[in-house]
Amino acid sequence: MRLEDIQPNCSLRGVIADSLVTVVAVKWYGSDTIELTYKDASGKVGNQLFLRDSEPSLELVEQGRPWSFDGDGALFRLVSEAQRIRLAHLFDPVLAVHTSQVDPLPHQITAVYEAMLPRQPLRFLLADDPGAGKTIMAGLLIKELIARGDLKRCLIVCPGSLAEQWQDELYRRFHLPFEILTNDKLESARSGNWFLENDLAIARLDKLARNADVQAKLAAPDCRFDLIVVDEAHKLSATFFGGEVKYTKRYNLGQLLSGLTRHFLLMTATPHNGKEEDFQLFLALLDGDRFEGKFRDGVHQVDVSDLMRRMVKESLLKFDGRPLFPERIAYTVPYKLSDDEARLYHDVTEYVREEFNRADALANDGRKGTVGFALTILQRRLASSPEAIYQSLKRRRERLEKRLREIELLQRGAQLAAITAGQTLSPDDVEDLEEAPENEVEATEEEILDQATAASTIQELRAEIETLERLEALAATVRREGTDTKWRELSRLLDEIFSPGGSIYQAKTESGGEKPPEKLVLFTEHRDTLNYLQQRIGTLLGRPNAVVTIHGGHGREERRKTQETFLGDPTVQVLLATDAAGEGINLQRAHLMVNY
Repeated sequence: MRLEDIQPNCSLRGVIADSLVTVVAVKWYGSDTIELTYKDASGKVGNQLFLRDSEPSLELVEQGRPWSFDGDGALFRLVSEAQRIRLAHLFDPVLAVHTSQVDPLPHQITAVYEAMLPRQPLRFLLADDPGAGKTIMAGLLIKELIARGDLKRCLIVCPGSLAEQWQDELYRRFHLPFEILTNDKLESARSGNWFLENDLAIARLDKLARNADVQAKLAAPDCRFDLIVVDEAHKLSATFFGGEVKYTKRYNLGQLLSGLTRHFLLMTATPHNGKEEDFQLFLALLDGDRFEGKFRDGVHQVDVSDLMRRMVKESLLKFDGRPLFPERIAYTVPYKLSDDEARLYHDVTEYVREEFNRADALANDGRKGTVGFALTILQRRLASSPEAIYQSLKRRRERLEKRLREIELLQRGAQLAAITAGQTLSPDDVEDLEEAPENEVEATEEEILDQATAASTIQELRAEIETLERLEALAATVRREGTDTKWRELSRLLDEIFSPGGSIYQAKTESGGEKPPEKLVLFTEHRDTLNYLQQRIGTLLGRPNAVVTIHGGHGREERRKTQETFLGDPTVQVLLATDAAGEGINLQRAHLMVNY
């Protein structure tokens, strides 16, 4: 017999002289030694070690029960349940739906189980409209791939403002513990490469695009991912300019990510910028061979249905066939500038045009682009509100006067002082600003706007300051006299919405006793305009606390608190927001919106 034949409850001869023993337990040490616990005929328990060479001296008289059913029932249930879950996708075609905290909609189920899962490998562009729940679709896909044994390592790349939201949603709804890349984690990585130590990772798009060291860690030979998801993927853009491709840092990052993974998923609600050649460049991130070269009509295929899916809000339905979103009705409110506003608009535009022409004459050392960027900011603020252009002109005039005093002081001390543009911006810097957090963009814009000038002599600088003084006085007149036609149109609209005598208010009340509209979201681009509107709307409604704001200076928790106040407090009627509220904040309760 062999040692392997000795089982509990069997009878053995040869353990003790002239007597049978009943085996109680067998414990192995390595592959050639067992510890035998037994009972003799009198019921006395003994314990003895047997080596492989003891086999000839032992004799099996009676075999024990092959199945004793004395194992740990709870452990057996755990193991069988684990095996059931491991094979569940063979029997449950929507396993991730049933094991997640989500109530998916039809378009989400078709996206995951019809459009994406059957594709092996997956190279796909999910381009559904905003509000379709692309985060939920990505979470369902990740969980299904894990259940099928097809995913162990996953990287989510998203704008910085959305990283925490991705982490919260994936853990709360799908119990997927993703870690967010930070500088501290990069430096404290045990192996020196944080990406190798974290199978489920979230990284900020701007951090990866700007930082060559982080890209080097990503490109390490053994740093591969099973799935990479890029949110707001339209930011990975490249353009044709003058017959050549202008590659951006973010596009180069997209090319790098595309080669690091088997499954590559791009998600954006705005995949097309109106230029087919740029769109084909974007799709080259998914299939570089198919979309090589510049797009030409009649030569290249434009059917990309096998690579992408796009559903607009009007096509999104509930399970009962009703539309998911109510009908969108959008219109533009035209208005005619007052005489003072028209003069201000004309004079500022002339100033911008003259400065652009002077900037063209500058040596191309980064200063020309910086001055052009500053003047573009000035034009945008001119279109925003009299308050925004007044504050911008005032700050610019004060900073240039300070610069002039410094230069004159240095020259009085017999020192040569050059007129510079302060901080300079390269085209790459401007591109990075588009992706940067709003508060960083605001700070940089203010510095550039206040300092950049095309003046190359003290006389030119003095002349520009005089022009700014004249424009500032004109803007102050418009601001003081209250001839803000744009605000007048908005106030008329607010009267219709919130005033009991307003037409919109009455129409809603008379159509079956429905509650009059109470919530309005108002977007504007500049903080000065936001502060101006907050004061004016609060005065118009008679309650300053009826208006809440979200802007780049607010932290994540403060924004979330404001969002909850706006949605839950019936006394809060208007949310004023800059771009900071444009991504990742759900305001579905408000059915009225104004882009100011």
